[in-house]
Amino acid sequence: MSRILITGAAGMIGQRLVQLLVRSGHEVIATDIGPRPSLPNGAIWRKMDVRGRDPEQVITEDRPDAVIHLASILEPKDRQLAYEVDVIGTRNVVDACIAAKVRRLVVTSSGAAYGYHADNPDWLTETDPLRGNPEFAYSDHKRQAEQVLAEARRNAPQLEQVILRVCTVLGTGVENQITSLFRNARLLGLSGSDSPFVFIWTEDLARILERAATDGPPGIYNVAGDGALSMTELAAHLKKPLIRVPAALVKAALTIAQPLGLSRFGAEQVRFLQFRPVLDNTALKTDFGYTPQMTSAEVFDLWSREAGL
Repeated sequence: MSRILITGAAGMIGQRLVQLLVRSGHEVIATDIGPRPSLPNGAIWRKMDVRGRDPEQVITEDRPDAVIHLASILEPKDRQLAYEVDVIGTRNVVDACIAAKVRRLVVTSSGAAYGYHADNPDWLTETDPLRGNPEFAYSDHKRQAEQVLAEARRNAPQLEQVILRVCTVLGTGVENQITSLFRNARLLGLSGSDSPFVFIWTEDLARILERAATDGPPGIYNVAGDGALSMTELAAHLKKPLIRVPAALVKAALTIAQPLGLSRFGAEQVRFLQFRPVLDNTALKTDFGYTPQMTSAEVFDLWSREAGL
């Protein structure tokens, strides 16, 4: 039995993780900035804003064996707020863990930390450089947060770290910027780019986090289901037409549309569709010891069926 504190516990993955850990007999401290979510009997609730001194106070007081840091902003509308949560918040949690002599810190990073680049390898491994794009707040902030974690590994090696670079998460009820692409009557593809996607099932991610906080090995691991789906394959799964458009044309259209308020995305969004990071999950299976129950294709089919597509 371990005493485990979770940041961002009010989110979908956080709530599922609390259930798994309580059911396994662990003492769980669920924290978040918002109102108390529905928690199973036995879980302890603490309100905590990672941007300030709350992590120092709460983690020092509760003395967990492990901390799972989920708090993040996936689709930031306020870049400064996102930076404070993703980068400053990570530093505050790291510093609090070191001060409280926490044994292990688990952090959900992202495949976006590798960046969206034309020269990315077909399959990215954990040894590839992190080049998160400054034009994408989430990508840039995850790269910076990993710099904070790398510094802590050098200066405080007694704090075990498990860094999970997670791909697109899909499961029941998941809706976000990426899933909105699949709800259109026609899928948009860019000429000359397959734009492959890798997916991880919400249940797989929760179980990976449970193992990471308990008996899994420390280290850095890509988190993705087996296989990838190109835009052509996604269109076939959804039985929808795929329209391919030259990247230059999309850039020009967004350059005009964004200032007019016709699109919240600018020309930089083309890179997001054109050069998606595709994660190799070999280390997750062989070194970490977890094989996802669902492949990328299986979890996409599950999501699309439950989403009525």
